[in-house]
Amino acid sequence: MDKFVIQGGRPLNGAVNISGAKNATLELMPAALLAPGVYRLTNTPNIRDVWTMSRLMASMGAHAELNDDELFLDTSNITVLEAPYDHVKKMRASIHVLGPLLARYGYAKVSLPGGCAWGPRPVDFHLKGLERLGAEITLEGGYIIARAERLRGAHVAFDIASVGATFNIMAAATLARGVTTITNAAMEPEVTAAGRFLQKMGAQIGGLGTSTITIEGVDELKPADEETIPDRIETGTLLTAIAITGGRGTLRRTNPYHLAFVLEKLEDVGCEIDIHADEITLAAPDQLKPVDITTAVYPGFPTDMQAQWMALMACANGTSVVTDAIYKDRFTHVPELGRLGCDIHVNDNSATIRGGKKLTGATVMSTDLRGSVAMVLAALVADGVTEVLRIYHLDRGYERLEQRLGCLGALIRREKTEEM
Repeated sequence: MDKFVIQGGRPLNGAVNISGAKNATLELMPAALLAPGVYRLTNTPNIRDVWTMSRLMASMGAHAELNDDELFLDTSNITVLEAPYDHVKKMRASIHVLGPLLARYGYAKVSLPGGCAWGPRPVDFHLKGLERLGAEITLEGGYIIARAERLRGAHVAFDIASVGATFNIMAAATLARGVTTITNAAMEPEVTAAGRFLQKMGAQIGGLGTSTITIEGVDELKPADEETIPDRIETGTLLTAIAITGGRGTLRRTNPYHLAFVLEKLEDVGCEIDIHADEITLAAPDQLKPVDITTAVYPGFPTDMQAQWMALMACANGTSVVTDAIYKDRFTHVPELGRLGCDIHVNDNSATIRGGKKLTGATVMSTDLRGSVAMVLAALVADGVTEVLRIYHLDRGYERLEQRLGCLGALIRREKTEEM
């Protein structure tokens, strides 16, 4: 198991490239199950979640090979139509194989993600949507069993916009008979990117990037190549790292329009931001201002930036409030940030941060993907040395983060630990 050792107190300066988007890749890969053949996905991030999805698809008979940032997929010989618990428990995005398998083969067996059950949970949106398309869904021994001779177009309306459910229904509908309309569809760039990939494969899809998506089913699709969009959460994380350390840096090969709301909030904090094509340059102010945020579905403030914003506000001069309207209990990082000196108090789904207090290095433990990177951000500005344990959480979504931060001047290194 690895850990980060971080010497705080150095402003970040310089330039670094942004990786391909984790969440987009985890939709492009299962989309390749819709048509047999060879696919080439460029700008693919080399992260744990991509390898988890690769192993899952390999267990079905697909071949996956990642060379630098080029992922080659061959789905010509799919023989197993099951996503077993051993894979799904590592990554909730494994459920993205459900719609493509059902649409292409008429059958899918996918383990329920950990903690999910039939009822008012996000997985329910996937299942009810597929039932609207004519699928027969049963739950057996912790597995979703889906059957359909051929799906048929229908109107699918989500009570809450869900990225994963929007992808699953959109992907399944590409091979359905007739027209499918999804209302209150997720508008995240990753969904739009998946839709454009499906269009390259021959799907007839309209309304991408809006809350209403229309899919006219076709008889078959064909393989295609695609370049993965930049990771907007990595972009926001590194911008926050530059801001929290009082530095000036440029992020290249990104898409500023995918995180316009975050950039607006960073300007409210006092940062100067300059946008040029696919580059963002941020110059931190002498003193960070406290700014409240409430997470929302795209194009609002992303829940995946909530923890990082909390770390930033711990260094602002005053009190701020962070409210997560997407996930009510996404605050497991708060006690660990407290070990570094952050003054944060949680009440229901809101956290009050009293900023401006001195942070001091300590040993902290990663709790989840975004919470772990919030500890890294706080460590970058803390006095002394911080050890961040169990960074396998972080490796799920950030490609060689220590190298990217090192390019900007951070004193950070990865070390092996004896922790089990």
